[in-house]
Amino acid sequence: MPEIVKSKSPFYPGQPVPVELFVGRASQIGRIMQRGVGQVASGKPVALYIQGEYGIGKSSIAAFVQWLAERDHGLHPIYAPLGAARTLDGVGAAILDATIRSGALNPGRSEKLRNWLAKYIGEQSLFGTITIHAEALGQDAPSVAKGILPFLGEVYVRLKDTGVKGLFVVLDEINGVTEDPQFAHFIKGIVDTNAMSREPLPLLLTLSGVEERRREMIRNYQPIDRIFDVIEIAPMTDSEMKEFFTRAFESVQMKVEKEAMDILIHFSAGFPKIMHLVGDAAYWIDRDGVVDDEDAYDAVLAAAEDVGKKYVDQQVYRALRSEDYRSILRKIGSLSASSMSFRKSEVVTRLTDAEKRKFSNFLNKMKRLHVLRSGDVPGEYVFNVRMVRLYIRLRSVQRQNQKS
Repeated sequence: MPEIVKSKSPFYPGQPVPVELFVGRASQIGRIMQRGVGQVASGKPVALYIQGEYGIGKSSIAAFVQWLAERDHGLHPIYAPLGAARTLDGVGAAILDATIRSGALNPGRSEKLRNWLAKYIGEQSLFGTITIHAEALGQDAPSVAKGILPFLGEVYVRLKDTGVKGLFVVLDEINGVTEDPQFAHFIKGIVDTNAMSREPLPLLLTLSGVEERRREMIRNYQPIDRIFDVIEIAPMTDSEMKEFFTRAFESVQMKVEKEAMDILIHFSAGFPKIMHLVGDAAYWIDRDGVVDDEDAYDAVLAAAEDVGKKYVDQQVYRALRSEDYRSILRKIGSLSASSMSFRKSEVVTRLTDAEKRKFSNFLNKMKRLHVLRSGDVPGEYVFNVRMVRLYIRLRSVQRQNQKS
């Protein structure tokens, strides 16, 4: 059979999922739409925190509900990634930049904002791509941060005659900035000042991050604990994963055999980042338009390296690959893939005498690298990041395949 010609892959490792491929999360989306979007569209400001482990799909959910809110409820979406921000000035710059770039689905609104904020815009291509004057943006970022609520209020006023009923602001990638105690005060100040206004701005303020970042904000300023409706994002169910893989492969006229689907689902463990890595690998590995079990296993092996290189800290990645620890890692990797913890005793019984002598050093090194932490009971260890746990599991499968 001649090899099929590949078109664009339907998978997006490391990127939010396009809305047409978004599946599942019905209860979480329903809660955001009802308690958040619906309330703001009626004039009541709301603050949400979309919470879940790294790689669970928080950014994709945020992007999807922003799209729904704009399409069905008239909220103007502003998506501001704060990955480069470490101070409030950085937050101000990110929000200003995101505001300039917002309105892609409504050219009229986009034009209004860009005319107003023209001083920050450089050249614009025929396809709408713009460049930003970084110097001007940096100069005004502190003023935007200090007056964030009046700034957002001005955005709303300028767009109100286009049918906008409120603003939907998402602050994503908050890992770095939550270390600054002022950030918690900044967020609480937006919510409280708006709530006490004579005419509150209809604002859906949404932060997206892991639980520890929210806890960090609370440690820095305890009253912030009261302002958020927390939306917990859990791993996807088997049926949701099956729907996703089916829809993605069908979009490029490919089929997945049952055995292959079971493999993709099992090793993805409900994590969208892994699903996209494994799915993308299977897409490129397949040669006949039908993903079989061999294609799926090869995709899992390819994903193992991608997970390690892209999502595991390089110092940890090198340590996990060292010859001394590989055998121990395989023993841990063979334990339940769904569990984030293990008992030292259940691993020791699987080790050789030589491995037993190295096991304590291995555990101590993993704790120093923040891969593991001690559990609540003696002899228990817990993985800090599920992506590392999945990487070890994938590496274990890779080794088994090499031996067979």
